[in-house]
Amino acid sequence: MLALLKRHRERLLVLALLAYPLFSLLGSGRRVREPNLLDRGLLGVSAPIQRGLVAGIDGVASTWERYVSLRRVERDNLAMRQEIAALRQAVSGMQEARTENERLRRLLNYADVEAGPLVAARVVGINPDPNHLTVRIDRGESDGVVRNMPVVTADGVVGQVLRATNGSADVLLLADPNSRLGVRVQRTRARAGAAGTGDEHLLRLDYLARTEDLEEGDPVVTSGTDGVYPPGLMVGHASQVQRQGAGMFLGAMLLPAVDFSRLEEVLLLPPAAQAGGLLPRAAKVPARVEAMP
Repeated sequence: MLALLKRHRERLLVLALLAYPLFSLLGSGRRVREPNLLDRGLLGVSAPIQRGLVAGIDGVASTWERYVSLRRVERDNLAMRQEIAALRQAVSGMQEARTENERLRRLLNYADVEAGPLVAARVVGINPDPNHLTVRIDRGESDGVVRNMPVVTADGVVGQVLRATNGSADVLLLADPNSRLGVRVQRTRARAGAAGTGDEHLLRLDYLARTEDLEEGDPVVTSGTDGVYPPGLMVGHASQVQRQGAGMFLGAMLLPAVDFSRLEEVLLLPPAAQAGGLLPRAAKVPARVEAMP
């Protein structure tokens, strides 16, 4: 017992000093007396200790409250960030849908075909081989797609169907070196040919007589003489016109009307031999356009 008291005498002394004022207060009850010398001594010793304990307890409580508050703020910030991300995604989706609707509206209002249905399709693949400029669409033989069908957008000619399977088809772009079509200078009505160069941003104008009037920027449209493309479809605009001093033909290039790198939706037309000609319209929606999936 004595050994235990000796071992903890410092702690017991502190407890006694702290407990004496409390017991004195409880013993005095409602009586009020002046503190004696012993009271003053004990209060002088215990007051700093009490202040230290209170300050420590207050500090711990304050730290805990700040920690809890920070955790709550962190959870709120995380929830707000998630909500903001969801709202941004929703806005982006709405903007994408609005852009797509605008493209489809221009596509459907572009032309009206006298014979045969139109087929709308989405571009779902791009040939990575730079020597074969083709894209894949999500419509095929089961949708009425056949080889050589002209493919257009609201801006102009894209190309023609190269091959078709049951559920998809490959489209040969005008820019491919194997692509050829008959064209006409819209202003002068002079006939010529157009061919791909392998460059998506440039076509070549062939077989235009050197004596023909051709100016930079002249619109060039399909002539309908190749048996594939109906007449009157926009192909591009004349560029790099070179009138040689000798030879039968002048040299010129075409800037394609279609940006082949941004193709998303296309319209397939019946070949010229079936369509009987295409009349560009600006305000009439085709009556027989198959819905895009």
